[in-house]
Amino acid sequence: MNFTSAELGASIIFAIAVLHTFCTSYFEMLAKQSPGHAGLWYLLGEVEIVFGFWAAILIVYIGLTNDLAAAKDYANKRNFTEPLFVFAIMVVAGSKPILYASNQILHTLGKGLQFLLRARSAPILYFLTLGITPLLGSLVTEPAAMTLAAFLLRDLVYKHKCSNALLFGTLGVLFVNISIGGTLTNFAAPPVLMVATTWDWSSAFMFANFGLESCIVILINALGATLLFHRQLIEPTIAKTKPKMPLAVILVHLLFLAGVVIFAHDPVIFMWLLLFFIGFATAYPKYQSPLILKEALLVGFFLGGLVVLGALQGWWLQPILQNMSPTAVFYGSLALTAITDNAALTYLGSLVSGTSPEFKLALVGGAVAGGGLTVIANAPNPAGIAILRSYFPNGAVSALYLLLGALPPTLVAILVYRLI
Repeated sequence: MNFTSAELGASIIFAIAVLHTFCTSYFEMLAKQSPGHAGLWYLLGEVEIVFGFWAAILIVYIGLTNDLAAAKDYANKRNFTEPLFVFAIMVVAGSKPILYASNQILHTLGKGLQFLLRARSAPILYFLTLGITPLLGSLVTEPAAMTLAAFLLRDLVYKHKCSNALLFGTLGVLFVNISIGGTLTNFAAPPVLMVATTWDWSSAFMFANFGLESCIVILINALGATLLFHRQLIEPTIAKTKPKMPLAVILVHLLFLAGVVIFAHDPVIFMWLLLFFIGFATAYPKYQSPLILKEALLVGFFLGGLVVLGALQGWWLQPILQNMSPTAVFYGSLALTAITDNAALTYLGSLVSGTSPEFKLALVGGAVAGGGLTVIANAPNPAGIAILRSYFPNGAVSALYLLLGALPPTLVAILVYRLI
């Protein structure tokens, strides 16, 4: 196995970064024990900071082992379109009019189901959020679906006093369902987007090969979580006077959202749209809540760091994938997804020449099935963490508990993808 000193160093730094993501709660504890350096420990305890921090270490390492020009050249050649897109889509999708419209749609559907089933509204809204919103990811992209679902679950679940089982069980189902929910089209899920052009996969192809299975997985996971936690769900409070949201404002926000999605591969255009959107939101503060610029920037920083670190991991990932059968590829990609972004994994798999159609389907199937196991497994996961983290014990999401919460819905995905 041939590798350069930069590749070896990058893999060591990447491994340290992965371990760091499992230790963020430890740094949060250090911050409380050492108030003199609390700022530093809190910074290192932010999961969104981890990969950006260690990416900076990698650039310094390349500069020291080669020269400054080599480090600058490496950084300049990285493609940061995805981190920029996730930043833009989070800000737009997390705006008050978009969330208002989403709430109205879910509550309308919920009232119909509540009338038919004679059930409480909280479990029905919980089911719809975990079952319908991820499927919207195939239209508005997974990061947008994650942002919407996280805000809806924040108000429905996380703002109330919850057990750890409800906290992490809901998060695990959300992450798995979002990872799978974007597979009905060829542009919405990052791991699919990375291979769609190379392998000539159309949206019709994706729907034919993943559509039914993905819908079954999402609905089973949403229903299972609802049946398990329905007694813990608290009925939403209904405001006496509903705030009025002009239809024109909602339509303008939806147009901005559609524009960012349509031009997802053109950062100059969608960033221009974002700046225009911020100007519009500032012009009509009456209908806005504070934009989630900080949270979105942190997520973009996280993903940018993953781009920098992940680009030099091909020397060990690609040989592993080359020597696997389709069945081994499915389980191998599922496991590897937990320690490396699934989009990077499928991209490396697309570089392997002479692979069979079964190999390709297995690679993508495993990558999306394992997208909920860790924070770094799927690009939209940090967006959900950024929105919900403050509601977890000590303001930190335990990597171990997240893994345990995501295992049951991941097993459902494995069974459905392999048996149907």
